[in-house]
Amino acid sequence: MGDFIGSLWWLAVSLGLLVTFHEFGHYWVARRCGVDVLRFSVGFGRPLWSRRDRHGTEFALAAIPLGGYVKMLDEREAEVPVQRQAHAFNRQSVWRRIAIVAAGPAANLLLCIALLWVMFLVGRQDYAPLVGRSGGVAAEAGFQPGDRLVEVAGRPVATWTEVAMAMAAPALDRRDIEVRAEDPEGREAVRTLRLSQLPAELDERRIPEQAGFTWHFLLAPARIDSVREDGPAHGVLLPGDLVLAVDGQPVDAADGVAPQVQALGERGGPGMVEVERDGERLALELQPRRSTDPRRAGAWELGIAMAPPQAPEYDAVQRFGPLAAVPAAVRETGRLASDSLGMMRRMLTGEASVKNLSGPVTIARAANASAKRGADWFLYFLALLSLSLAIINLLPIPILDGGHLLYYLIELVKGSPLSERAMVAGQYVGLALLAGLMGLAFYNDILGLMPR
Repeated sequence: MGDFIGSLWWLAVSLGLLVTFHEFGHYWVARRCGVDVLRFSVGFGRPLWSRRDRHGTEFALAAIPLGGYVKMLDEREAEVPVQRQAHAFNRQSVWRRIAIVAAGPAANLLLCIALLWVMFLVGRQDYAPLVGRSGGVAAEAGFQPGDRLVEVAGRPVATWTEVAMAMAAPALDRRDIEVRAEDPEGREAVRTLRLSQLPAELDERRIPEQAGFTWHFLLAPARIDSVREDGPAHGVLLPGDLVLAVDGQPVDAADGVAPQVQALGERGGPGMVEVERDGERLALELQPRRSTDPRRAGAWELGIAMAPPQAPEYDAVQRFGPLAAVPAAVRETGRLASDSLGMMRRMLTGEASVKNLSGPVTIARAANASAKRGADWFLYFLALLSLSLAIINLLPIPILDGGHLLYYLIELVKGSPLSERAMVAGQYVGLALLAGLMGLAFYNDILGLMPR
């Protein structure tokens, strides 16, 4: 129930903030263009609080906090007195109407840059793109444990999140890329990652992992939690020991202990288990024995249990000073916009799955998860959502800002406004398209909630 309430709360906060800022863009430019704004509502439904300013605009806080709207004086919606007609939206020049409509998405774009600027000032914590293990095409390319990725497809990367984003488009295009990496000694090498060899069924959310990368931060330390009294390790190994090697084979994580013990048992005879204890490296002789647990018939064991995995600690941070954060925020906005538009294009052409289209349930869960990760990640989530709102609203779909801009561009070319009949037909088409997109997004949300 905590996650459910948290998701609802952070969804309301996120959409309330971003949509209000979007509508403020419309409001601010409309006022500068001399258009009377009748109402600026934060939320929908019955107003819980309202007041009027000296210009006659009613500012309202409504009961349903998922969005908002700006209502302008317009002769198409109600009769307007002659003395006020010059202040009606429909009486403005086409260029002023374009400016007013475009101001909403522009406000979201500027907000995205501002949020990223604050995020870089605070510092976004993340994980280093350090290879823990490699397999598949990553191993074929020559990546080894300890390698640090520094550039992917010409894009500098400092975190594993940036690696995932840089690999997404080439993987969807099945395009081989160059990846520059540093080994533990600092030597650089450029390797060709053959993403063209990835399987046909590709999970766009886990591309580095499907390419064979297991990140170092995901490998739980092989630390012993308990030693069973009737096991071979009793009196030899102690809780808190960090297992480093079994029978001469290095152990890089907790899940690597059991396979090495199994190999030692199958070889026969005792072997050396190397551990770190109180800062010392010890080599201790042990003889595995067959498990007496019927669920693990035939398995060799030492009678030890590894410590349960803990949430990994961040080991990288992206932070800039006030001036350096400005170009960094602009660059990040450009990359996010390019990636988002690229994903939309691929969904339209069938190169990417429409499962990537998310609805309010997924957005709510993402808002809650990012808020739990800290202010830096919540700022990043808000920036990405603000940019998404800007892009979606610019789509040439009637009833969206982009649809109205399309009408006005046609008016510029045609020399006169579209007929009322054509605009009404466009509204119906827009409603149908939007309903279809929302239905698909809800469907994806429901699939995401179902057990796999």
